Amino acid sequence: MTLEPVSVALQFGFLAVLYLFILWVSRSALKDLRSAVAPRQESYAGHDPVLGGSTPTDATGLHSAAAVPRGDLEGLDARLVVERAPGHTAGMEYEIGEGAIMGRGDQAEIRLQDPFASSRHARMIRQGGVIVIEDLGSTNGTYLNEELLGGPQPLHPGDRVRIGDSEFTYLEG
Repeated sequence: MTLEPVSVALQFGFLAVLYLFILWVSRSALKDLRSAVAPRQESYAGHDPVLGGSTPTDATGLHSAAAVPRGDLEGLDARLVVERAPGHTAGMEYEIGEGAIMGRGDQAEIRLQDPFASSRHARMIRQGGVIVIEDLGSTNGTYLNEELLGGPQPLHPGDRVRIGDSEFTYLEG
């Protein structure tokens, strides 16, 4: 029985694609495991209320933190309301306070039981009088108003945050 060169090439091509897929899955799993074991200590614009640091004068590039009166900061009651999320009841609220990590891991303040969420998926941090959301290098990304986050973005009342099958609405006041 003789195998034609095209058949042999297709078999090797299939094996190559299979190995690349296995490598990609392994890399994604290792990335998730590393972030769970040693959480990244990076910060946005030099400020991280969760880990400590100083507030820059223009944290988001959109609002000046110095221009927000201190009384306004105290009145800001930022929270996420569950629209739909595995293991959560719709209408449930999470206070954001100075910041919160969203993910499946133990160190997340907002624990997600979503198979598409990374252990440290996204975080929200207060930058002056604004809450900023950023993806933490997750495998599946974080969506703000159905657009994939490309970098830190300020949240506005009514914004929708989606991670996998979990969806939240951002509210203030």
